[in-house]
Amino acid sequence: MAKRLDVGLGERSYPIWIGTGLGPDLLQRIRGRQVVIVSQAPLARHLTKLLAYLGDAPKSVHCHSLPDGEGAKNLQELERLIGCLIEAGLGRDGLLLALGGGVVGDITGFAAACFQRGMDFIQLPTTLLSQVDSAVGGKTAVNHPLGKNLIGAFHQPKAVYVDLDWLDTLPGNQLSAGLAEVIKYGVIEDAAFFAWLEANMTGLLARDKTLLAHAIERSLAIKARIVAADEREQGVRAHLNLGHTFGHAIEAHQGYGNWLHGEAVAAGMLMAAELAKARGMLEDGELSRLYRLTQAAGLPTKGPLDMEPEDYLPLMQRDKKVLAGKLRLVLPQGLGQAVVVSDALDTEILEAIRAVQANH
Repeated sequence: MAKRLDVGLGERSYPIWIGTGLGPDLLQRIRGRQVVIVSQAPLARHLTKLLAYLGDAPKSVHCHSLPDGEGAKNLQELERLIGCLIEAGLGRDGLLLALGGGVVGDITGFAAACFQRGMDFIQLPTTLLSQVDSAVGGKTAVNHPLGKNLIGAFHQPKAVYVDLDWLDTLPGNQLSAGLAEVIKYGVIEDAAFFAWLEANMTGLLARDKTLLAHAIERSLAIKARIVAADEREQGVRAHLNLGHTFGHAIEAHQGYGNWLHGEAVAAGMLMAAELAKARGMLEDGELSRLYRLTQAAGLPTKGPLDMEPEDYLPLMQRDKKVLAGKLRLVLPQGLGQAVVVSDALDTEILEAIRAVQANH
């Protein structure tokens, strides 16, 4: 039985379905419509399953394949995708289906925001990271060589379908990358959930469906509430960026895709936590728990070894969260709460990075 959550945004509200199997609700949404499915080659098995499920319900179906990896999130691939929509004769009443992880969801959503000034799209996230984070909230974007997600738009999906069966074939490092975002929700809002993750991490890594369903549902309940309260990130939604400013610097420095987004966020959360501890916002024991849980999830507990602390600052200054020239960082205030600070000195940030890099 699928569980339904709702993102409450007035006339732009939409459901999130969590369970196994896609359910009849999806067929109702695509019946009689022109559909373009956007995916990537490694998801061929999932695409075949989806096409069989849709049957003859759509008026027409076209498939578009993006290159593998984070490198597909660029303006050239966006132009190629929009070319596919034009060639398919898609009207504004057509529908895009994003079948894949965050890369597919981000570029498909951005194409939907741009094509004919806006059209419908549905998220079918196949990775844990996209299921608990990027598929929900309407952030769509492509990367620029100088920074991650700098070109994009807010464009909400019409629905999100989280099928736990997609996770059966997910590589282990991708599962761990998704758990980084799950851990983030515990750090920023729910200390009891953080403790639950500590007790159940072994089962989550073993892909216990009951445990995964609970982790996904709790994560999405937090995200849905935050997005409904602050759709365009003017306030509390910024808390979802814990670790991301550091993490985006890692991704830009290493080349997109060489460090998975969740891996970079994990290291970035530890850097933010070290800064919080230095400011008296986080106790030693809380910091140690975060290190242990990060390691237990199979995630890196430090940044790239070929990246010097001084390499971070110029890349962080290009982050979207810089306002009036001031870098805004999300820091944990204990476990279960977060705050945004804009007065961190470069020296403080460098010391926090050094503390993580010195961790053994």
